[in-house]
Amino acid sequence: MDSFSPTTIFEPFRIKSVEPLRLTTQEQRRAIVKKAQYNLFAVPAEHVVIDLLTDSGTGAMSSLQWAGMMRGDESYAGADSYYRFKETLREVTGFSHILPTHQGRASERILVEVMIGSAGSGAGLIVPNNAHFDTTRANVEHSGARAVDLLTPEGMQPNVDAPFKGNMDISKLDDLLASEGHNVPFVMVTVTCNSAGGQPVSLQNLREVRALCDQYRKPLVLDACRFAENAFFIKEREEGHQERSVAGIVRDTFALADAATISAKKDGLVNIGGVLLFRDEGLFRAASNQLILTEGFVTYGGLAGRDLEAMAVGFKEVLEEDYLRYRIGSTRYLGERLKQGGVGIVWPPGGHAVYVDALSVLPHVPRHELPGQTLAVALYVVGGIRSCEIGYVMFGDRAPMELVRLAIPRRTYTQSHIDFVIETVLHVKKIARSLSGFRITEAPPVLRHFVAKFAPLQPCVWDPQKNRGEGGEERGEERGEGKCDDDPCSPKVFVHPLGEEQKGGIGLVRQMSTG
Repeated sequence: MDSFSPTTIFEPFRIKSVEPLRLTTQEQRRAIVKKAQYNLFAVPAEHVVIDLLTDSGTGAMSSLQWAGMMRGDESYAGADSYYRFKETLREVTGFSHILPTHQGRASERILVEVMIGSAGSGAGLIVPNNAHFDTTRANVEHSGARAVDLLTPEGMQPNVDAPFKGNMDISKLDDLLASEGHNVPFVMVTVTCNSAGGQPVSLQNLREVRALCDQYRKPLVLDACRFAENAFFIKEREEGHQERSVAGIVRDTFALADAATISAKKDGLVNIGGVLLFRDEGLFRAASNQLILTEGFVTYGGLAGRDLEAMAVGFKEVLEEDYLRYRIGSTRYLGERLKQGGVGIVWPPGGHAVYVDALSVLPHVPRHELPGQTLAVALYVVGGIRSCEIGYVMFGDRAPMELVRLAIPRRTYTQSHIDFVIETVLHVKKIARSLSGFRITEAPPVLRHFVAKFAPLQPCVWDPQKNRGEGGEERGEERGEGKCDDDPCSPKVFVHPLGEEQKGGIGLVRQMSTG
């Protein structure tokens, strides 16, 4: 009998619990996003159809994780749940000094406190990384130190097809350590590299970074939120690792580091939690003191015992290669379909998200008019899809690209949901020339993208009511390539999710737990 090699995306789980999706109309979404002052972080989740804002803590937990939560030991000190969590992390990472935290940015803050110092004490110091993510950069810079990105050149070119576009530029790191080594408290590498499109880092590159750290006597710290996805890319793409287990590659990855921060909300497959790892006992003790000061006792770290139980299961489940094959493959499916439709994306797709090149969709919107934010708002108005701008709004002038991240929550949406996303993005591309940009009206100095407020440069594009006088007469103001009364997002043009032009069905539920 001939072998059977199906091409259909196959979710390696079945659904045991579901959550209804609340559908809204485009007219409703216009009003909702206007009320939120065009910041998608301010849109209530009940008004989102497909939520791709982040993959952090938004996934579905497994039946084994839910079962584990029932055995959660809520003792203040020395809970059994802590020891099960600690043993799992020891097995997975090889570290023995392990601290739980309530999430990744808490791990980052404590790391910076013990390796740099409190706010202002890091003045003149430099922390190199392949590319810092937003909270990592904010914690480093809050100390007074300077966060420097040393991403490999191909990592800043979205159309270049390279296997490890998250790699550190070894030559630039060497130059920095040679000239400014006395000002570098540690070197950091983010795996996978979120700010560069979720691109992986090769094991060889990590070894070269480790060699430079040894040469210049600098600690190497991993931002290891997506360590399992990175290891699967190594297995798939790096010569000599195809026959190895993901678990073995993960151990080799962590063996190169002196410390690591992990948001368990990614590859821990949980909704809350973080981890902080150290080799050095002195740093571990200092971090423990900081943990007690702000998070809680060292055996719970701001978490309930049930959360530690869920983490203990999740950090094992994430190493299952059938799951990782599906995870990486389903993300690639989204990227391939968008690319086939003429949408520019960071290529090849990363593990947890597809990053759309906003300038390729909106070439007429200059960077100072926020093309990434414009695209993100359009995706919400047209299809109820919430995404995240990663460009000028998030990083200011330092942003190398104008991206919109479509982050896929783990084990939550099916292929029909992703097909709906594809249809929405392609329609926005179709009407792109009729869209106009935004300006920032209010923003804090740090992590401004979370709470910034925006205003459209041409309000009639986003709010058709602006195009009518008090008596309802048409104003016909010029915008884009037509009049403001020509509504590019109107249901007359694109009727969905349940209108006449809808092709195929969209699942009206998302998964809350899996079997």
